[in-house]
Amino acid sequence: MSLKPLLLRTLATVSLGMGLAFAPVSHAQAPSAHVTIEPAQPSDTAGKVEVLEFFAYSCPHCATMEPMVERWSQTLPDNVVVKSVPIAFNAGMADLQKLYYSLEALDRLDLHRKVFQAIHNERKRIFNFDAMADWVETQGVDRGQFQAAFQSFGVNNKVTRANELAKTYNIEGTPSLAVGGRYVTSPSMTGTYEGAITEAQKLLDTILAGQ
Repeated sequence: MSLKPLLLRTLATVSLGMGLAFAPVSHAQAPSAHVTIEPAQPSDTAGKVEVLEFFAYSCPHCATMEPMVERWSQTLPDNVVVKSVPIAFNAGMADLQKLYYSLEALDRLDLHRKVFQAIHNERKRIFNFDAMADWVETQGVDRGQFQAAFQSFGVNNKVTRANELAKTYNIEGTPSLAVGGRYVTSPSMTGTYEGAITEAQKLLDTILAGQ
């Protein structure tokens, strides 16, 4: 089975009562490999062109694409920054957003890919605070420090900003890449994971050439 029909048909979301579920990707009918954002959005990182990787830990496509984006990010020039943005399509996913930002606050983003592995390969249901705290303890993270980060003002602010960005960029499917505040592309538009990264590179090249 080709990847494109699957990507055009499904979007991973999480329901705490039912586990992983799927919802349609609204960008599936996009006539091109990207959409243009109007007006263009400013960068949150001073002096840098931002590439925003919108993802959800519950999304199997994100789990597959994450290492590809990581490898691509290592090839980009110093004036470009790739930022992961966890988003929630329902209230049940909010704790997963806080998990990412808590790991970031604790300087433990080395566990980022392991979260995907735990959910999708090991079938661990780490979808709420208690389950997350139990899991991070097994990874050498102090439970008290994790709880403090999870409940912190800083983490809650970052979740709020992530939700704002998802709304601004009209992100209704994951994974999606927003490039330079001007464009959004995704595997559902290009047909493959690699195609989305290739398209993002083309868009980035256009932006950098115009600077």
